[in-house]
Amino acid sequence: MKATVRYLAGIAGPSGFGSNSTAEQVTLQHHSSSCNLTALITGASSGIGAETARVLAKRGVKVVIAARDLKKAKDVIENIRKETPNAEVILLEIDLSSFASIQRFCSEFLALELPLNILINNAGIFSPNLEFSEDKFEMTFATNYLGHFLLTKMLLEKLIDTAKKTGIEGRIINVSSVIHSWVNRGCFRFNDILAGKNYNGTRAYAQSKLASILHVKEMARQLKARNARVTINAVHPGIVKTGIIRAHKGLITDSIFFIASKLLKSKSQGAATTCYVALSSQAEGVSGKYFTDCNECNCSSLASNEFEARKLWNNTHALLHKRLRQAAT
Repeated sequence: MKATVRYLAGIAGPSGFGSNSTAEQVTLQHHSSSCNLTALITGASSGIGAETARVLAKRGVKVVIAARDLKKAKDVIENIRKETPNAEVILLEIDLSSFASIQRFCSEFLALELPLNILINNAGIFSPNLEFSEDKFEMTFATNYLGHFLLTKMLLEKLIDTAKKTGIEGRIINVSSVIHSWVNRGCFRFNDILAGKNYNGTRAYAQSKLASILHVKEMARQLKARNARVTINAVHPGIVKTGIIRAHKGLITDSIFFIASKLLKSKSQGAATTCYVALSSQAEGVSGKYFTDCNECNCSSLASNEFEARKLWNNTHALLHKRLRQAAT
């Protein structure tokens, strides 16, 4: 109840920010210190990803937009440059549901020989109907989780190397959702999820967001074991007025949707937590955590389970290793 009241009232937490804070507000003090940073953002062609790109570019960060829809992404870049003429923004194509596309993207990005300080795994889809990726995996899980797992794996050494050379902490941010807490252990079975067994769109979305937090938990442990100066955290942006919310509209009555929509965050409020974790000095050295409204908070007990996190990581790593080896032969 206290959390609900705090959210509705926009009361600031320990960070000094709350649910009403915008991405511009939480990054206001980071303009001069951000000019030597490079951030890669997936899904920045619309929604909170586009707002994240706009605000980071405004703060002097060099932004690499990884997007599937190049036309929409070019419109985003045009708007960024209208507001911030000296913004450095690079566009590269990626389809996160495709392992081959992710590999091509990483080759193209690494060939640019840019540093990489911040990786924001933001892209996400909600599919009401069962679909499969070109790699034959359920589409929501393939895009929201598997794709970002592979992308992070392929760019991790670049993040670690950049941190060593620059002395600036590297940061990875997985955009998750409070809906992860709807998943119980009984229905979180890796092979069943891959196959889309007993498919339900909302459950599939929740499972993918749970997986993204478990990814954070295990990666944080591995990075600490390596003494790597790279952190990884998960964020819940809030319930934001984006295309994913519109995709859910058919599941509830118009009247309920109208009432609920009044409680939704704006895109700038939704991007605030991502931008805060990406740039805030208060997040220095913080890893393996879950943030909402720019403050650390608790995720579900399943999302915090170290055994489940390691099991999921091992299963995913084995799957990708097998598939990529097959593709290479």
